[in-house]
Amino acid sequence: MSPLAIAFAVLAHGTPSDLGYVLAAGTAPLVVFLLVGGVIADRLGQRVVMLSADALRFVAQAVLGGWLIAGGAPLWGFMLLEALVGVGTGLFSPALTGLIPGVVGDEQLQQANALNGLASSGGRIIGPALAGVIVAATSPGWAITADAASFLVSVVCLSSLHLTPKPMRESSSFIRELIEGWTEFWSRTWLWVVVVQYSICNVLIVGPFIILGAVIAKDSLGGASVWGAILACEAVGAVLGGIVLLRYKPHRPLLVATAVTYAWVLPLVALAFRIAVPLIALGAVFGGFSLSTFSGLWETTLQRNVPSAVLSRVSAYDWLGSLVLLPIGEAAIGPLSKLLGIRTTLVGAAIFLAFAVTIVLLVPSVNRLRSEIGQKTPT
Repeated sequence: MSPLAIAFAVLAHGTPSDLGYVLAAGTAPLVVFLLVGGVIADRLGQRVVMLSADALRFVAQAVLGGWLIAGGAPLWGFMLLEALVGVGTGLFSPALTGLIPGVVGDEQLQQANALNGLASSGGRIIGPALAGVIVAATSPGWAITADAASFLVSVVCLSSLHLTPKPMRESSSFIRELIEGWTEFWSRTWLWVVVVQYSICNVLIVGPFIILGAVIAKDSLGGASVWGAILACEAVGAVLGGIVLLRYKPHRPLLVATAVTYAWVLPLVALAFRIAVPLIALGAVFGGFSLSTFSGLWETTLQRNVPSAVLSRVSAYDWLGSLVLLPIGEAAIGPLSKLLGIRTTLVGAAIFLAFAVTIVLLVPSVNRLRSEIGQKTPT
C-alpha cells in the first residue's frame, strides 16, 4: 500500500526525480543496515530483531501518514521518515530468512517459503487496490496510515511466536562475524553470481516499472486507481507463483529461478508502448509470478545450503548485494528518462535485463545445482 500512496503523494507537488530521491532515501539505509541486522540476528535471535524493526517501521509510517493528513510533508520529511522505514527493513529482512528454518523442518522449507510469499503477495493484492481507492477518495496520508497499522499487526503476531532459545555461542567482534559471513558468501559461486544478477535486475525493474509506471499511469492510464489495479495484478501473479511452489519442486531450482526472471521483459515493454491497460496488467501478472517463484526457490536454496549459524549474515550479504545499486538507480531514473525519453528507457531496461539473465544461466554452478535434501552443492 505504501509505495503507491507515497508515489502519488510526492507526484502531487513534485517531479519523477523527487520520487526517485524519496525511494532512494528509503533504500540507502536499508542497504547499510542489512549487515548490522544479519550479525545481530545471528547473535540475539531473529524474533527480537524482527519485533524491533517492525516497531520502528510502525512509528515512521504513522508519523508520515499523520503529517500528510495534517497538511502535507516537505520533501525532506518524506526522505527522513522513509529512511527510518529503510532501517527497519534492513534489520528485518535477513532475520526473516534465518527464522524460517527454526520454525519448520528441512522437508517443509520450500512450502514454508511459498506460504510466506503467498501471505506477502496476498497483502500486495489487497494493498495497492485499497490504496488506489483510498488515495482517490481521500488522500495518500490515510493510505500510509493504514500501512502503518500493518506493521503494528506484525508486532502483535511476532510477540505471540515462541521459539526455542538460541544456544549461547562464543562471543566475537562485530568485524570478525562480518568476515565469517562474507567468507561463507564468497565461497559459493552460485550464490554471489545470482546476487550480482539480481542487483542489476532490481535496478532495471524497480526504477523503470515502479517510478516510470506511476508517471505513465498519472499521465495517460487513468491515475492512482488504475495503477493500483496493475500493481494488484502483479501480486496476483505472485500468489500464483506461490501456489505452484507448494507442489512443484524443480530438480534444478536456481536454473528455474533464474530463467523465470525473463518474464519481467513483458511489463516493461508493455509500459514502454502504453498498450491497453489489460495487457499491461497481464504483463504485471507474469512479473509477479517470476518474482515469487524466484524468491521461494532462492530462499529455500540458501536455507538448505548455508549453515544455520551464519545464515542471517549470509542472507544480509545477499540482500546487500541485491539492493546496493538500487538507490542509484532510483535517483537516476528521473534524469535518465528525461534525457533519453520514457519509452527508450523502458525498452533499454528490458533488453539489458534479458542479457543479464542469459549470462547467469550459462554459469555451471547455477544450472547444475540440484534440490535434493542433504546434497553436496557445487561451488
